Formats: sequence, structure tokens, C-alpha cells
Amino acid sequence: MPAASARERPSSAGLLSIGQVLARLSPEFPSLTSSKLRFLEVQGIVTPTRTESGYRKFSQADLERLRLALTLQRDHYLPLVVIREYLDDVDSGRQPATPTSVPPPSIVPAPRRYRRDELLAAAGAAPQLLNDAISTGVMAGSDAYTEQSVALLRALVALDRHGIEPRHVRALRQNAERDVALVEQALAPLLRRTDASSRGRASELAPELAKRLDDVRSIFVRSALDKLLS
Repeated sequence: MPAASARERPSSAGLLSIGQVLARLSPEFPSLTSSKLRFLEVQGIVTPTRTESGYRKFSQADLERLRLALTLQRDHYLPLVVIREYLDDVDSGRQPATPTSVPPPSIVPAPRRYRRDELLAAAGAAPQLLNDAISTGVMAGSDAYTEQSVALLRALVALDRHGIEPRHVRALRQNAERDVALVEQALAPLLRRTDASSRGRASELAPELAKRLDDVRSIFVRSALDKLLS
């Protein structure tokens, strides 16, 4: 990678979207996702520009910086702080030696998994509440639960204190599934394609569309609450 090139900013004509970056790097790094790219941005590995509407745009230098960072992580198991320092040295015109390999951690730590008893303890929930959440379809039963399961069960605990039981919020899960169907319908032209660029673009747009649906729902709820409390 040319010295100092990773921080240069070319004209907008040469910039790439997240989907285009994924299309170019996914053949070398199949596990790369849009969320991993955002994580690398937060960690200072790359600094894309933003359009007026907030979309990330990556330069060719950004692309090469990402490729080098991902190669160092994959082949040498280097922590991000070491990778970032190495890249900064390269950008500054120095010729640092490739850092010595160390055992993982990887770029994105493995998500924690919870047994049933650990889930109950982390959420402060009674076993019956979890049983009710599973039996009503609000949560799926499993041998290992995610952080998202902990957050959901904590919310159910808080609602249960006010008499709102899992069966009362079952419709919310059904509404969420309808939201996903709307997003799927909107992205159908991209999802029907098999090229990596289209799939990457769909991965970028899906959470944005979901956020817009959340915004609309929040406005409706606030409006209804205003009428209730007025």
C-alpha cells in the first residue's frame, strides 16, 4: 500500500459503497459483513467519507487499507491496536516490519452464549416468565441464548412488573415478522440477484429500512400516548 495513501480522499466518482467494498473483498474474506466493516471504522482501521444523507463511501486507498488489515488479522492473528499502529507507520512513509503473530482474539470477538440458568440470572427473570415467553412464541427455546435473548427477557421482566405478560406482547413479534416481510418485498430485486455487490447492497439497506419502520411506529405510539394523557 503506498505511503500515506490510506488517508487521501479522491473525488466522489471513485468512491465505493459498503456493498461494493463487500463485493470486492468477500472473495478473499468470506466472513466479512457490513457490520464488521462498521466495527473496523469504529476501531480506526479505516475512515470512510459520508454523503449528505449519511451513507459511507470508501476510496480505493480505504479498500487497500481494509485488505491489508484483514490479511494481518487472518494470517497473523494480530489485535486491532497493533494492526492500526502498523498501518499508521506505513501511511507515514516508514517501512515497519510485519508484526509478530500472536494467538487470537479475532477482529470481532465471538458472541457470548448463555445457558438457561445463566440467562435467567443475567435477566433477573423467574423461570415461569421464561417458560411463558417460550410457550407464547415471544422467545424461542434453546440450549444456548444470545445477548439479544438477555435484552429481550430483561424487557419482559420490566413489563411483567406492570402486569404486561408475554402473551400480551405476542402481537409485537408478529408485527416484527410483518416488518421483515415488507423489507424483503422492498429488497426483492436485489435479493433475486446472486452477485456479491447486490447482496452487499441488500445487507446495507435492510437495517436502514427497518430503522425507518421503527421511526414510524414510534411516532404512532407517541401520538397515541399524547391523546391518552391529554
